[in-house]
Amino acid sequence: MTPPAGPAAAPRPAISLPALIAFECVARHMNFTRAATEMAVTTTAISRTIRQLEASLDIRLFNRTTRSVALTEAGVQLLGTLGPALDQIRRSVQEVGDVSGQPHGQLRINTSYVAHAALLQPHLREFLQRYPDVTLDMVVDNGLSDIVAGGFDAGIRLGHALQKDMIGVPIGPLQRLIVVGSPDYLKSRGTPSTPEDLLQHDCIRQRIGNRGQFLAWRFVSGGEPSTIEVQGRLVFSEMRCTLESAALGGGLAIVFEQFAAPAFRAGHVVPLLQAYTQPTETFYLYYPNRGQMPGKLRALIQFLQGIAWTAATAVDQPA
Repeated sequence: MTPPAGPAAAPRPAISLPALIAFECVARHMNFTRAATEMAVTTTAISRTIRQLEASLDIRLFNRTTRSVALTEAGVQLLGTLGPALDQIRRSVQEVGDVSGQPHGQLRINTSYVAHAALLQPHLREFLQRYPDVTLDMVVDNGLSDIVAGGFDAGIRLGHALQKDMIGVPIGPLQRLIVVGSPDYLKSRGTPSTPEDLLQHDCIRQRIGNRGQFLAWRFVSGGEPSTIEVQGRLVFSEMRCTLESAALGGGLAIVFEQFAAPAFRAGHVVPLLQAYTQPTETFYLYYPNRGQMPGKLRALIQFLQGIAWTAATAVDQPA
């Protein structure tokens, strides 16, 4: 005789797509507050959704403390499968919407501050007026973030810093690094006439990259390149700070000419040694190779390529 069957196991609650979207958003930001802001809900609501998802799966997806959020091994596994699937859904929805021919939607861009200030900021108002249905979500990041993992449509960096397997489109003019100093500093310490004279000056240095190396002070004299190992007691990790410090008389700095153009026009700094420098690099807008390009991104690229870029300085100064 067959023994009576025991009580049937309670079925697991169905997993909702909104809960999975909330999980992917938190995992992308590693922050409940930022994820809640993106999803336009409260932090309490998104936290409750994640708890319900974990209860439905009967597994913990995040290790949470009052100071940090980290994925568990199961969370990493789920994100590895879910992330690309949601990305494909978003692209499909975008492609359907693009049939109208009018660019629309949110365009997320990751850019360095220098690229933002020199190339984007002066033209954002015109772009938004031209494309009223596009929202620009700009993240200024001086590191080299993974734009795919970060959910960005595109990034903007110098050509040598482009991530692998990306499509790059050059934007803006060739960039030139030049030495600058404030009128007060030059009056006090004198004006260098050759790159070698920089060894007698306080120079403001900039660290770049994760290894902490300094931005090189490179020059060309008589067709021969040279690098001057400058010295100084001020070191920054961002060009914005080196330029501001130079404007306040803290020493000489080397910065991109186009980035420093507003400071030239205002008389805060003076360009120096121009005869010994030449343009060498270009900024690129880069994006993943994903087949059909969203209309909103195509609109931004065409807009930036249509700008009549000019060399930076609006004043003529002696070399």
